[in-house]
Amino acid sequence: MESATTAQALSRIGLAGLAVMGQNLALNIAEKGFPISVYNRTTSKVDETLDRADSEGKLPLIGKYDPRDFVLSIQRPRSVIILVKAGAPVDQTIATLGEYLEPGDTIIDGGNEWYENTERRIKEAEGKGLLYLGMGVSGGEEGARNGPSLMPGGSHEAYMNIRDILEKVAAQVEDGPCVTYIGEGGSGNFVKMVHNGIEYGDMQLISEAYDVLKNAGGLSNSELADIFAEWNRGELESFLVEITADIFNVKDELTGNGELVDKILDKTGMKGTGKWTVQQAAELSIAAPTIAASLDSRYMSGLKDEREEASEIFKKEGMKVEISSDINGSSVDKKRLIDDVRQALYASKICSYAQGMNLLRAKSGEKGWNLNLGEMARIWKGGCIIRAVFLDRIKKAYQRNPNLANLMVDPEFAREMVQRQAAWRRVVGLAVQKGISVPGMSASLQYFDTYRRSRLPANLVQAQRDYFGAHTYERVDMPGAYHTEWAKHARKARV
Repeated sequence: MESATTAQALSRIGLAGLAVMGQNLALNIAEKGFPISVYNRTTSKVDETLDRADSEGKLPLIGKYDPRDFVLSIQRPRSVIILVKAGAPVDQTIATLGEYLEPGDTIIDGGNEWYENTERRIKEAEGKGLLYLGMGVSGGEEGARNGPSLMPGGSHEAYMNIRDILEKVAAQVEDGPCVTYIGEGGSGNFVKMVHNGIEYGDMQLISEAYDVLKNAGGLSNSELADIFAEWNRGELESFLVEITADIFNVKDELTGNGELVDKILDKTGMKGTGKWTVQQAAELSIAAPTIAASLDSRYMSGLKDEREEASEIFKKEGMKVEISSDINGSSVDKKRLIDDVRQALYASKICSYAQGMNLLRAKSGEKGWNLNLGEMARIWKGGCIIRAVFLDRIKKAYQRNPNLANLMVDPEFAREMVQRQAAWRRVVGLAVQKGISVPGMSASLQYFDTYRRSRLPANLVQAQRDYFGAHTYERVDMPGAYHTEWAKHARKARV
């Protein structure tokens, strides 16, 4: 293929890594009127992308089969997006392209990368005079093609070089494109990681709503499809609720018998961002029980063989493992259960988002990123997997009070939590009675109940710590640190 030689023929931007996400993002950029060069080590992927560019509207996309030709086909200062598997493949791609990049050029990693790897690469790039962005991309294949949520962090200069492209390519909502400059360092990757942690929580909570409605309420897949579709027209309107309604309607074409969802093995996969979120929460001493419960549930789902064996063992011991929609001879009021589960799901989601936002605030404080939490909520309103109508209300909560201690205590959300708590408790109580595990909903409820109490039994735990380890304690009635010789005083009390 001919190399571009004149400034007019040069591409505005380049993209290396043409798996489906890379192809779709490249085609999105080209469709918005920005000429783009693409490169992939496996040349068939380049051909595939060129064919798609031709068939999807003769888009301004140039395929390159050699890394040097690829880099030299981009106008300076060059901006190159890399979309390859996180870790070593990113370093290898940077090394390959870096031979031909020049000072002032920019590398943008669009993968789900660990934020510290991005911070290392920023320093390495600076040593060569290069600019670097770690950019979270959310929305899956469809979002990449038609408008994702973008979370770029790192060099502000690099962001400004491609801001016009990103703002056109991102999903568009009523208050602007779903992209903003996140902050310095690995902040873009960190924000995307927390987004994925919230996504884990959302998916777990929806699955628990399904479990309770199906196994406590006896609802069919057809009824579930209608319920989730109805919920998607109200306060729960979101991408995940929308696709859940769709899933219940899909028939099993392989057997021609029933719905496909019932034939899917109950083992959930994962790629690591949920685990990173929980690890970071622990590192920063931020309680994130809903997100942690969702991660534990994925681990438990992986124990399929053990769970089947345990089911048989407990049956032999006389435990009724099968769940019926009848408690103490009285059948469940379906209409009330459906409404209760809706309220429980909404209240639990607020807790999950509150935990994610608190994690972002804590990391921002530690790293000096100055994250704007309202703006994070705004760019998640479109394009991304957790996009939901109520993100607009989260945005407004942080606009009202940028120093909001917890999303739950925003006056609007606090009112909603109180209004929904009775239904929430009924759902968790019913699930416990029936032996249906609802770790996400119950973790959310415990988070709410713990946070709203002015006094917890932590005084006893601290007394125990002082008893066996002389860790000292504070008093509620006077300042200072105190230590008591508990054993000696206990012996005196027994005399």
